[in-house]
Amino acid sequence: MAKIEITDLCKDFSVEGIKTVHAVKHATLTVNDGEVVVIIGPSGSGKSTLLRSVNKLEEPTSGSIRIDGIEVTDPKTDLRKIREEVGMVFQSFNLFPHLSVLDNITLAPRKVLKMDKKEADELGLSLLRRVGLEEKAKNRPTQLSGGQQQRVAIARALAMKPKAMLFDEPTSALDPEMIKEVLDVMLDLAKEGMTMLLVTHEMGFARAAADKIIFMDSGEIIETGSPQEIFTNPKNERTKSFLEHIL
Repeated sequence: MAKIEITDLCKDFSVEGIKTVHAVKHATLTVNDGEVVVIIGPSGSGKSTLLRSVNKLEEPTSGSIRIDGIEVTDPKTDLRKIREEVGMVFQSFNLFPHLSVLDNITLAPRKVLKMDKKEADELGLSLLRRVGLEEKAKNRPTQLSGGQQQRVAIARALAMKPKAMLFDEPTSALDPEMIKEVLDVMLDLAKEGMTMLLVTHEMGFARAAADKIIFMDSGEIIETGSPQEIFTNPKNERTKSFLEHIL
């Protein structure tokens, strides 16, 4: 069953009111329930713009986006509800520095889901345990490493009990030695059946976790296939060239 359906999506940007940049051109893709779909491609290829359009952090120029059959681009759609059900993790951690780690995680469940403090704290601690950081519950984000902060950001997104998760290059701001700890959490989510759409440069993770790989270049989806197909026998010459440079 389709969880996220993107059909003929276009996103244009106007640069200095003169030039129009076609960031995403007629993109069509489906993420099924429980599926992990990884978008790869060179910088500036439209990957993040496509991802951010799913919950309308970017306003599509044209096309259709449906989540559980609900048209995201319909002005009548309650975007707040959509964003509650589709968690997102960014490159930067965006944690509140004045709050403890636990309070960062429980703030939205208490404010939005109207969870009482005891229930929210129990949920927060269980999620911290899940990402291996229960002992950091009372710390401030500034007392954590980058990898730890990103794991807290993942726990915070999970606290809203989302039906799907979006990840926008979640390890790109991390030192190399911190990347694995974040990818391990994401890999566990994939194994547990979380529906995931993500942009990453981590090809090892893409090969291990993805059900489907999407290769983008110049705003277009160039090729789609299984990790086996894309990494061992890509059909498009542009895909081959990209992979030869990074693998």
